[in-house]
Amino acid sequence: MDRNNYRKYSLYIGWDVGGWNCERNGKSRDALVILDGKCELVGKPWRGNLRNTINDASNSSEWIKALLDLCQVIWQGSELPTVVLAIDTPLGFSESFQNLIAGKGAVESIEDSETNPYLFRYTERFLFQRGLKPLSAVKDMIGSQATKGMHALAKFSPRVKSVGVWQDEGNLQAIEAYPSACKHSGTMGSLLQSFIVEQEILQLPLDAHWQGATFVPGIDHDDKRDALICALLAWLYTNEPGQLEMPPAETPRSEGWIFVPKDGLDMFSHM
Repeated sequence: MDRNNYRKYSLYIGWDVGGWNCERNGKSRDALVILDGKCELVGKPWRGNLRNTINDASNSSEWIKALLDLCQVIWQGSELPTVVLAIDTPLGFSESFQNLIAGKGAVESIEDSETNPYLFRYTERFLFQRGLKPLSAVKDMIGSQATKGMHALAKFSPRVKSVGVWQDEGNLQAIEAYPSACKHSGTMGSLLQSFIVEQEILQLPLDAHWQGATFVPGIDHDDKRDALICALLAWLYTNEPGQLEMPPAETPRSEGWIFVPKDGLDMFSHM
């Protein structure tokens, strides 16, 4: 079997999102990593600005083809692989914020920042309660990245399949990922081991499972490392969903959901 012919198979793409004009920012840009069903790298990880790629693609098939091209993945024929795309940026705003800007009313009171329903969605407040500190698309200077991710969803996978899961009419599903929530996840640490060439551990406990790690060729920037973690989350979502925290029934459908490993939250559960 030609390893470059993935047209009958599922691929898992991680997208670490840069701002709309991230070509001006050498420290943070779009990055893509593609994995196959065996959690092996496909093609070559890519880093740059996806703005023109998003503009040029007119539908999800063209979008998928463009992502494969950027990562130098060859496909044959017209049948594309099924793709699960995990995106590292907020993919929604809170219902309270949506209502505020639409003139549908205000909340009764505002208290601490982390409980502010204008700044943080239900999923982010859920993570705050478990010791994490997710960023806000409203206040933390990631509005460019967030609107870029939301724009891509609206253009290529606009249908909400379930809370936090978007899809097109055929080959593409998209979810939201959060690599920082994986720092202490043993599940993610185990999956990352095959991508780590060597690791220099200078202190314990580890700040993150990838602390001091040198990755395989191609994963040569933090953006690409985060894209790799996103791709692994896409793989987990499809193949081992029980390892991920799923949205509670009360999660607002319009806000989306951040899929994170359950065991990445365990260390905070008794704090």
